[in-house]
Amino acid sequence: MEQNKGLFFYPVQYEGLEASPNIFYTGATTNQQIVPAVTWLLQNKGKKFFLLGSDYVFPRTANKIIKEQLKAEGGTLIAEEYTPLGHTDYNTIISKIKKEKPDVVFNTLNGDSNVAFFKQLKDAGITSKDLTTLSVSIAEEEIRGIGASVLEGHYTAWNYYQTTDTPENKKFVEAYKAKYGKERVTDDPIEAGYFGVYLWADAVKKAGSVDVDKVKEAAKGIEFSAPGGKVKIDGDNQHVFKTVRIGQIQADGMIKEVWNSGQPVKPDPFLKTYPWGAEVTKK
Repeated sequence: MEQNKGLFFYPVQYEGLEASPNIFYTGATTNQQIVPAVTWLLQNKGKKFFLLGSDYVFPRTANKIIKEQLKAEGGTLIAEEYTPLGHTDYNTIISKIKKEKPDVVFNTLNGDSNVAFFKQLKDAGITSKDLTTLSVSIAEEEIRGIGASVLEGHYTAWNYYQTTDTPENKKFVEAYKAKYGKERVTDDPIEAGYFGVYLWADAVKKAGSVDVDKVKEAAKGIEFSAPGGKVKIDGDNQHVFKTVRIGQIQADGMIKEVWNSGQPVKPDPFLKTYPWGAEVTKK
């Protein structure tokens, strides 16, 4: 993107600690998903955390952040486990979870590993009533693949759910299903991809040009009423102000919102507003 002077609107949550002059980040950064989720869990579900992730940059960085946050907010790290992408045998890790008895499993597994982990967790007789898990890569589309009966009662953290109650979302969901099929679902990355097009279009109109430098300058502070609520481009870092939402997976595959931030949260990809954030960025 930088070499060819392109412009990239990235619609998926990520681990933060990054900024490119050629990228607009419309998915959540760290303080719009991971950090508030950890705080909510500490306040509502317990202090003892078991960190489980796939072995690549997102889980590794997310857990580096979570470990510093736990120290600062009174949590305890019970264990930290990683498995290769595509890993499908979680019986050993589930045995460790049974032995360690954490209050929370914070899940940063990705892809097919989630299917295996949650099915094997259920096969081991562990349900959401026995153990709190919170995932940051499982949305409505993944629930379709894994099965709502397997995931019911477990938690997720995102900025948008298909059930988000706004007039814009009602229209969005209806239009999406009309185009792609009644059985299809929306989710957070889909919504971020959708409103990113409108943010770019509004910046182009304001700039009167598709020139990258002109669009970037014009984009600062642009707002849009997205399905998940009002979003705004932060001129400081080209991320987007977003409302944070924590939800619980229901038997019908939808996610019931149990908490939200009340207003859009200013993106802080380098955790500069957190006293403990310096410990993350210096490592």
